[in-house]
Amino acid sequence: MTLLDKLADPNLLSKMTVSERLSSALQTTVLGMGITFFALVLIWGLTVLLTKVVRGIENKGDTKIKVVQSSNDKNIEIEEIYEESNEEELIAVISAAIASSLKTSVNNIIVRNIVRVNDDTPTWGVVARINQINSNL
Repeated sequence: MTLLDKLADPNLLSKMTVSERLSSALQTTVLGMGITFFALVLIWGLTVLLTKVVRGIENKGDTKIKVVQSSNDKNIEIEEIYEESNEEELIAVISAAIASSLKTSVNNIIVRNIVRVNDDTPTWGVVARINQINSNL
């Protein structure tokens, strides 16, 4: 008769000796801890995998801009950092937004370079920044 059969029947359980009860309790504890440890390792692995997938998706659309003002105040150089340089509409929109914020003409802005830069800010950090900006408005 197996240990599981002995533990399932209350009559057989009461007839077990103390050493049999202790060994069955120890076996049950080790089995339970093993299953729990395996489940935690599985959850940890899935978390790492999903984090890499989510960061890969988030990094595809990142755009950053660096504004460099030259020595004379008339010309302002802008380095737009973006993955694809063939998107003329994006360049036009960003140039117009920067010209508007600097209160200058778009003709004074020169786009020199477009390069992708990875942003490692986690999602909660981005949300916190957005909430901070919205609370100040």
